[in-house]
Amino acid sequence: MKFALVTGGSRGIGKAVCVKLAEMGYNVLINYRSNEEEANNTLALVKEKGVDGEIIQFDVSNKEETISKLGGWMEANADKVIEVLVNNAGIRDDGLMMWMKDEQWDNVIKTNLDGFFYVTRLVVNSMLQKKYGRIINMVSLSGLKGLPGQTNYSAAKAGVIGATKALAQEIGRKGITVNAVAPGFIKTDMTDGLNETELKNLVPLKRFGTPEEVAHTVAFLASEGAAYITGEVISINGGLYS
Repeated sequence: MKFALVTGGSRGIGKAVCVKLAEMGYNVLINYRSNEEEANNTLALVKEKGVDGEIIQFDVSNKEETISKLGGWMEANADKVIEVLVNNAGIRDDGLMMWMKDEQWDNVIKTNLDGFFYVTRLVVNSMLQKKYGRIINMVSLSGLKGLPGQTNYSAAKAGVIGATKALAQEIGRKGITVNAVAPGFIKTDMTDGLNETELKNLVPLKRFGTPEEVAHTVAFLASEGAAYITGEVISINGGLYS
C-alpha cells in the first residue's frame, strides 16, 4: 500500500495537503503533536476521497519519540510503503533577537530544523531501498528573505532550504526527488496574529493565499510528472519577493 506521510497534518496547510494527496490516490499517514480532534477531522476528509488513512501522534522535535512512534509504525507495517514525505510540521515564536529567550530559539530550531532531520532520516532509508520517493519540505518566505522578528524562524527555514539542496544531490541517482515549497502570507492559524489588511498591500496579488493553493504545488511535486525537478525551492507568495 502506497502511503504519504504529512507531518503537522491536522490543520492549515498540512490538512489541505493531506486531502490533496488523498485525491491523488495516496493513503495518508497524518502526524500530529497534540490536537487529536483536528487530526481525526482531517482523517475523515481523507477517507471521504476513497482511500485509507491513519493518524500518528509524535513530536517531530523529539528524536526518541520520533524513532519510537514513526520507526515503530514502519517496522509494524512492512506492507505500507511511504512514497511521499511532506515535512510540514513547524512553529513560530517571534521576537526581536535582542530580547529573544533561549527557549524561543531552541524550540523553533528543534521543531522546524531538527524535526526535518529526524523524520527524513528514518523515511529516506526505506525510499532508497525502493529506489523511489518524493520529499517535499515546507519552508517559508522568511527562510528566503528573512523577516524582522523572526531570526529563529528564518534561520530554521533557511537551514531546511540548504538541506533540501544537499540531500537532493545525495539521493537523486536513486530516483528520489527533494524539493521545498516556500509559502508567503497564507491564511492559517500561524498568520492569525498578522495584520492582513496592512500586509496584503505588500503583495502584488493584493491578498493572502490559501492552504489549498499551497497544496496544489505540493501535489505536483509529489507526482510522477515532477520526476525531473529536484533541489528546487518554489515560492507561493503572490509575487512578494525581497
